[in-house]
Amino acid sequence: MAISSRKFFSLPEIKPRHRHIFARIKENRWRLLLAMLGSFMMAVTNVSIAYFIKDVVDDIFVLQDRRMLALMPVVTIILFSVRGVGYYTQEYFMHFAGQRIIKNLRDTLYDKLMDLPLSFFQGERTGALMSRITWDVNLVRDMVSRAVTSSMRDFFSILGLIGLIFYLDWRLAFYAIVVLPLAYFPVVFFGRLVRKVSTRSQEAMEQVSAFLQETFSGSKIVRAFGMEDREKERFFAKTQGYFKLEIKAAIAKSASSPIMEFLAGLGIAFVIWYGGSAVIEGAKTPGELMSFLAAVLMLYDPVKKLTYLNNSLQEGMAATDRIFDLIERENPIKEAASPKALEHRPHTVEFESVSFAYDNDTLVLKDISFAVDPGQVIALVGMSGGGKTSLVNLVPRFFDVTGGALKIDGIDIRELSIENLRSQIAIVTQEPILFNDTVAANIAYGKPDATDQQVVAAAKAAYAHDFVTSFEKGYNSVIGELGGRISGGEKQRLCIARALLKDAPILILDEATSSLDTQAERLVQKALENLMEGRTCFVIAHRLSTVRHADRILVISGGSIVEQGTHDCLMNNCGEYSRLHALQFALDGDEAPGGKTETGP
Repeated sequence: MAISSRKFFSLPEIKPRHRHIFARIKENRWRLLLAMLGSFMMAVTNVSIAYFIKDVVDDIFVLQDRRMLALMPVVTIILFSVRGVGYYTQEYFMHFAGQRIIKNLRDTLYDKLMDLPLSFFQGERTGALMSRITWDVNLVRDMVSRAVTSSMRDFFSILGLIGLIFYLDWRLAFYAIVVLPLAYFPVVFFGRLVRKVSTRSQEAMEQVSAFLQETFSGSKIVRAFGMEDREKERFFAKTQGYFKLEIKAAIAKSASSPIMEFLAGLGIAFVIWYGGSAVIEGAKTPGELMSFLAAVLMLYDPVKKLTYLNNSLQEGMAATDRIFDLIERENPIKEAASPKALEHRPHTVEFESVSFAYDNDTLVLKDISFAVDPGQVIALVGMSGGGKTSLVNLVPRFFDVTGGALKIDGIDIRELSIENLRSQIAIVTQEPILFNDTVAANIAYGKPDATDQQVVAAAKAAYAHDFVTSFEKGYNSVIGELGGRISGGEKQRLCIARALLKDAPILILDEATSSLDTQAERLVQKALENLMEGRTCFVIAHRLSTVRHADRILVISGGSIVEQGTHDCLMNNCGEYSRLHALQFALDGDEAPGGKTETGP
């Protein structure tokens, strides 16, 4: 933890990302000016209170002036009233500006996260991202509120009080403030320690947030396997680590206080000795000494607060670094300089020698070439890990191809507007994703302006209307987080209704029936038939019986197309597809829906 002399004597580094925060502060300059006016009013009253102590002591206590005794209470009431107005003005406008700055920063962060590709979220923990948006942004809020508020208030107070003590006795004032520059060293030294520990503390809180998200979302599995005690121990260990870091931060934050108090004690002791001697010798009145001493005591207080101000500044800068690590993250999915748009009609989709790798690692797709005509159904089958999901994820540009080109109606999708491209595509996944909102809002998620009649029509086509109307509030029923209050088949039919309402010409079905029982699958399969009608469809098949009637079946293995053709043709070839079919038949004893072979991405 050694710090070189060069770093010790240097000011904290201000990076461009920190200047971004200062730019946000500047945007609120008019509110900050009003807050500054309130700070100025408080500083004026502080200086006035210190100055009038001289009159109170000399005129009232020593000379026993009754006129002054009647006047000073009125002056005191006025001063404290002005001080109260100044405090309110400063706090209101500073709080308003601070909250607005943080809202904009939080919105900027969320806006950036929502624009990042799927690859980013696959490499990050949800709880960790939540921690950045909540915990880290709050630390920046504290930095803005405390740093700006305290700096404005204390600046005027220090300036006014220094002016007052030099006005009362410039020689004594010089000796009283000579110790102040020494306060710089503990402020900078311990501030660097605070920043270092604060970064680690924020990372520890991020781990706690991620752990909470994982255990809460997996609470059913935790209970099913009787792992409650183990998860408690793991959580206690993480909070213990966070506790230790917070204690280290507390030590670093408070370590400079004894030094600051000692320096302040030196200055005040000298004032008492030197000023007291002047009073005894008759060179100074008791009121002048008390006024000077009060001003010095009031001066040292904001100087000591510099330590706490710097601590907040260092914590906020550490949080700013972590926030801007996300805001400055480059999105590999780039919008074309002059993006083209597709008409809303059936499309031809063509893969031309497409290769793909995650993070430029080993290729998961190799030289994929095929074309899909408007209205055709293409089924993708194969063993787990073959690359089926990776292939369909390229169509909406969740990822970009590593080699080759993917074209829609002869246009490379990288030349298309991303928003326009994705408006042409509807997706139904194996795991139905629903939101903690009403049934109607979930169905209309891709088309918020849909009418009630359109929502109901989509639900009927998805065979969801009957169970929805059985709910107490019907389409206004809230279905819980991830649709936790309804069954798997019901959730899947709502997802199909959502895709139907979007009415996209390209449809991707990623093992949409694999997790359902036979009865639920039959209903979902009927809904899918309605959904697929007239659309260009990519169907990842978990159950081979569900794709027997596809226009073409592609068998994916090791990232390549090893076979393609109709069901009958592939069965006659006695190749990979026939082997998969035979394996399924051996497992289930027939070819009816319900037979399955494990497939996956």
